Amino acid sequence: MILSPASLTFWPSAIAVVAYGLASVLPEGEGDTVAARNRRVWAALALAWLAHAISIVLDTFSFNSAQPAARFGFAPALSVTTWLVLAVYAVESHRLGLPAVRRALAWLAAITVALSWAFPGQEHPGSGSPWAPLHWISGFASYGLIGAALMHAALMRLAEKQLRARPGSPSAKTLSLATPQALGMPLLRLESLTLRFVAAGFAMLTLTLVLGIWSSNPWHWDHKSVFSVLSWLVFAILLTGRYQFGWRGRQAVRWLYAGSTLLLLAYVGSRFVMEVVLHRPAIV
Repeated sequence: MILSPASLTFWPSAIAVVAYGLASVLPEGEGDTVAARNRRVWAALALAWLAHAISIVLDTFSFNSAQPAARFGFAPALSVTTWLVLAVYAVESHRLGLPAVRRALAWLAAITVALSWAFPGQEHPGSGSPWAPLHWISGFASYGLIGAALMHAALMRLAEKQLRARPGSPSAKTLSLATPQALGMPLLRLESLTLRFVAAGFAMLTLTLVLGIWSSNPWHWDHKSVFSVLSWLVFAILLTGRYQFGWRGRQAVRWLYAGSTLLLLAYVGSRFVMEVVLHRPAIV
């Protein structure tokens, strides 16, 4: 099912795609034009983010339907995740205002919004429990917070590579924007911030699992449940290792990548298989 221009959510999402594209290609500028060009970049990004938010609300709650319904799927989940990560980037922009990061996030957001046109997910009229909406919201929040942790972890790894590169080498020049000075914060501060996002995402994932068990009658062990619990265990081990044994650097990042992969497979992966590969309806 391809989203039609007649759909209520098409035009906000189309505006978001175009504005994200502008934000990703507009130059930062040099000299006296820096401030003016930066304002244009952030204006485009703000417009895209707001249009993206409107499309998420309209599409998630399926106002086109004759009865109240919620729409979910792997592409909308990715769209919400990139929207939340961009919100974190906007808050952190005074310290992480790297053009390359902004361009990458803008392109990623545009791709996920466009992907939602082709794979809008399934409508689920009503819900079996009043706790179900909170379960869905906390699940999306956990994706967004872990996504923000991944963004900070990637910057941290780039900064570490820069510190290890020989001065004047090609790799040092390539990674010059990833230094702790360019990031606007010490490397240890960036590492601490990464783990804080992991802890916040872990808390939201815990709430998601508790609400899922509470609102499901009966509880069933499907692929989504198994991968969600496995990702919860990996993040629990990571946080325990961090605060009890002082895990840092590559070791912590490897556990973060492992837990994030399992979390991605939990909802987005299972939905992708059901919707795209098997063409079967999936249980929320």
